[in-house]
Amino acid sequence: MSHPIYRIVSFDIVGAYTLRIAFDDGTERTVDFLPVLSGELYAQLRDLTLFNAVKIDSEVHTVVWPNGADFDPATLHDWPEYVDALTERAKRWRLTPA
Repeated sequence: MSHPIYRIVSFDIVGAYTLRIAFDDGTERTVDFLPVLSGELYAQLRDLTLFNAVKIDSEVHTVVWPNGADFDPATLHDWPEYVDALTERAKRWRLTPA
């Protein structure tokens, strides 16, 4: 299954764990990441200092964090379609013993 390729061209931190993201097709999306920040990699982003160290990777054109966390730009572009499933997955990760 293929999906459109989107590139992130800019972002602004607009709140705690929240980015306003601009895509190469002119779309902007505000994403609150807090509900999905669970699991070994993403839970680290609950440290607001680490979360705010977000950058755009110039090679893959998505937001990335110093700990290696990232999200597919297509998922971010179409966030309303994915957020419920990602939130449910994050809840299961919180319930899984380490």
